[in-house]
Amino acid sequence: MGLNIFLFVWFYFVYEHGEEFYYTRHLLGPALSWARAPAAVLNFNCMLILLPVCRNLLSLLRGSFVRCSRTMRKQLDKNLTFHKLVAYMIALMTAVHMVAHLLNVEWLNNSRQGVYDNLSTALSNLEEDTDDSDHRTTYLNPIRKNDIQIPTYFVFTSIAGLTGVIITLALILIITSSMEVIRRNYFEVFWYTHHLFIIFFAGLVIHGIGYIVRRQDEESYEEHDPLFCHNRTEDWGKIPECPIPQFEGGPAQTWRYVIGPMVIYLFERLLRFVRYMQNVQYRKIVMRPSKVLELQLVKKGFKMDVGQYVFLNCPSISQLEWHPFTMTSAPEEDFFSVHIRSAGDWTDRLIDIMEKMGVDGPFGTASEDVFDYEVSMLVGAGIGVTPFASILKSIWYKFKDNDPNLKTRKIYFYWLCRETHAFEWFADLLKAQEKEMEERGMGDFLTYKLFLTGWDQSHVNYVMVNMDRETDVVTGLKQKTHYGRPNWDKEFEQVRKENPTSVVGTFLCGPEALGKVLEKKCGKYSDVDPRKTKFYFNKENF
Repeated sequence: MGLNIFLFVWFYFVYEHGEEFYYTRHLLGPALSWARAPAAVLNFNCMLILLPVCRNLLSLLRGSFVRCSRTMRKQLDKNLTFHKLVAYMIALMTAVHMVAHLLNVEWLNNSRQGVYDNLSTALSNLEEDTDDSDHRTTYLNPIRKNDIQIPTYFVFTSIAGLTGVIITLALILIITSSMEVIRRNYFEVFWYTHHLFIIFFAGLVIHGIGYIVRRQDEESYEEHDPLFCHNRTEDWGKIPECPIPQFEGGPAQTWRYVIGPMVIYLFERLLRFVRYMQNVQYRKIVMRPSKVLELQLVKKGFKMDVGQYVFLNCPSISQLEWHPFTMTSAPEEDFFSVHIRSAGDWTDRLIDIMEKMGVDGPFGTASEDVFDYEVSMLVGAGIGVTPFASILKSIWYKFKDNDPNLKTRKIYFYWLCRETHAFEWFADLLKAQEKEMEERGMGDFLTYKLFLTGWDQSHVNYVMVNMDRETDVVTGLKQKTHYGRPNWDKEFEQVRKENPTSVVGTFLCGPEALGKVLEKKCGKYSDVDPRKTKFYFNKENF
């Protein structure tokens, strides 16, 4: 934000007070600065917009190649939030830039028609006289015809105007289709319209070559002082102090900003294509309760870490659509698995078809850092439990192999579900964890609480009849299911009490609303004394 403000203010004053723009300001007024300052901010943000979605680059920075600090990794995990903020800034600056230029076109046209003062008319009537020896041109007003009564004609017949309309329409479609309601319910619409960014960037690079905004060139300014000559238009070209002023358009700048990120993104897409072409084999296909499909896949050379995710593509459904899924397998296993819940047209058809699969990834997420903390709180909502399945499996293998590098000494696991059937596919893993910890005398290592947030009267009656059973009636686990939502103040207070001098990593894979609650609780229950309990919030974003 600070850089955006600096760029806006800097370029605003460049065009508001720059001597070479004296005559341009006379034609356009304050709209000149209000058009050019947003353009500079747009160039900067268009340079940034592609970088947060270069997933391989982020994974490389996050830990696969460069081992960066925890603070840096937390910032990299907010890549999509950063992407959205940059997009909002682009939208805002586009609106300001567009309105200012619409006013500019209106004023340029009126000046061409002789509506304003003598100076505006004289500047607009300068002929288009090009000297081939130095490529200097005389004219200032880019509207070269004086019989145009509708300014929009110029908008749709000039390079800058036409490309401006195209990239604005593309931007509107991209942003409106990115709304949460569209993205969740009509993902295909979001996916396809987002690829209009190709048209957006192509138009952006071309947009500046029309040389619409012109300035007095340096040689002309030395010969023709506008402060002396602006009220002597009749003497232009007749007295040595006021030769006919020469103007030039500034060179196109946008390509210099975006060429680097575009090359990086091109390599990103090439790498994705190479991964797509690699053969993927099905090891096992299991239909779990609640219409959750488990796919166990094998791919040569595939290596993963806990909490990472992959993008899946099914060409028989669509060759362009890629959907993210967190892996539920552990790095120690000789396959990787995903659990896919039926949540829309694409997942429904995938469950029905089950043909050739393309895999892109794996990519790093916040959950990779879970073993960097001595104490971790894992919170999953619904199918959001998937990254923690990978973590718990990996812990089981680490204990089995007596891994000396395991720093984690305590895990608190919370799972919130609306339906009882949703617990079933994960209960077997928790049972194995219970048994393993008991056999090793580490029953306190894993504390887990399952919360059922939706039930009916028949379920209540069934629970009441079976209240005396040693195991839970829903999951079969020794730990009984809780009904309703967690009291997070109580949970955080308990964790802080049991770990008075620990750094606690809090990890969420779930809805944004729950993320805001947990982030506030992390701040609330973190002690100002660095020697005491400190909570760090981490959320899955993909």
